[in-house]
Amino acid sequence: MELKKILSGIEGLKAKGNLDLDISNLESDSRKVTEGTLFVAIKGFETDGHKYIKDAIENGAIAIMVEEGAEFDKKQLNNEITLIVAKNTRYSLAIMACNFYKNPSKKFKLIGITGTKGKTTTSFMIKSILEKGGLKVGLIGTIARYIGNKFLGESARTTPDSLELQRLFSQMADEKVDVVVMEVSSQSLKLDRVAGCDFDIGIFTNFLRDHISQKEHPDMEDYFESKLKLFKMCKKAYINADDFRVAKLTKMDLPCEIMTYGIDNMSNLIAKDITVTNMSVDFKVKIGMKNERVKAFIPGRFSVYNALAAISVANSFGIDAEKIKEALSEVRVPGRSELVDNKKELVIMIDYAHTPESLENILQAVKTYTKGRVICVFGCGGDRDSAKRPIMGEVAGKIADYTIITSDNPRTEEPNKIIKEIEKGIKKTNGKYICIEDRRKAIKHAIEMANRRDLILLAGKGHEPYQEINGEKHPFDERVIVREIIEEIEKGKKKK
Repeated sequence: MELKKILSGIEGLKAKGNLDLDISNLESDSRKVTEGTLFVAIKGFETDGHKYIKDAIENGAIAIMVEEGAEFDKKQLNNEITLIVAKNTRYSLAIMACNFYKNPSKKFKLIGITGTKGKTTTSFMIKSILEKGGLKVGLIGTIARYIGNKFLGESARTTPDSLELQRLFSQMADEKVDVVVMEVSSQSLKLDRVAGCDFDIGIFTNFLRDHISQKEHPDMEDYFESKLKLFKMCKKAYINADDFRVAKLTKMDLPCEIMTYGIDNMSNLIAKDITVTNMSVDFKVKIGMKNERVKAFIPGRFSVYNALAAISVANSFGIDAEKIKEALSEVRVPGRSELVDNKKELVIMIDYAHTPESLENILQAVKTYTKGRVICVFGCGGDRDSAKRPIMGEVAGKIADYTIITSDNPRTEEPNKIIKEIEKGIKKTNGKYICIEDRRKAIKHAIEMANRRDLILLAGKGHEPYQEINGEKHPFDERVIVREIIEEIEKGKKKK
């Protein structure tokens, strides 16, 4: 594509050299540069792309984009290399990626879901409903990417970087999807990964404390302002009226039409007569002109909110009530209130809860329907918001009958240090607990002490099939771990 066309729509550029070049590739990673590439130097958290300009040129880059004020060795550039200076190379890359892939998000309906929790479950619910309605749906999110039932691979992050995202959109457009449902993280909004995307619908599930750290958001205000960007980009929004911070959007001067859903407050779509069991939720809601009873096999009050968001979208597409009900009854989401079948017939639930609010929600949900004890196994991730650790310890101590504090993804932090910070919170309660650093041993301890009346909650890792320690990801799928431990226990009994 002609360089001029790739640069279209980006203001304040300065250029030196030939702008009539034919560009065959866009890259921000010098190692992926091939002949005819436009290399975009981005200042990242770990490294600065301006340090790799020489490598990019040696690999075949014919044009280089740098950020205004960035330091780099200009001697690396010969007269044949076109130099472009941008105010913000990260934002510019997103716009150029849209141009390079011919704005694929304009070729289908694009639904973006943001919020602290509920994004993944809501996206799976929407996908299930729209497919029941006969539409071809693409999905991009925390767990994986799909086109219909075709698995495109696991996700490295909730929202891909702008180049990868537009490549995915292009593939989905080529395969004639009708709708793409994607999770939109606050980080992706803050770092302009979704700049230039043509969102038809935006969803705001809730806003709770999370992602506050040096590498993410310095404070809650920055976190909220980042999420708010989505609603300056979409045409219509469906938001949770029961979350007072989210509900603020109704009083803001935003360019999108805002509709609400909820349980406790007046909303455009409201759930009534709610029943929660250890296996499901069901409730009444108006679909079309009739009140319908809807059931989803994902227990917890929060599942009602996720279902309401999905139904709101379904209504906008005119999906038949019976198809909505059928889809919601069938949808299953890996790592979200996921029950693990096992030979001991214990109730073992895996959930991604990794914030104080999400841990409190899931514990309160299971507490209401568990006849025996709620045994909670959890830790906190390293290199992330440390302030939430004692809060989560206190939450577990107050609600769970027994807590096993263990390791999550310690990353580059010392696991025992994280555990002690969680322990500070649980010590404020009368909750019974034990600290077992090794997560496998912690799970085994829970299984050995549980009976069929109890419920074991393995919180924090959810769908993740790994444990990240010192920058290395080790295989750790809790579904597999649970079954292996039970096999070991059963073999041990037979030997005796």
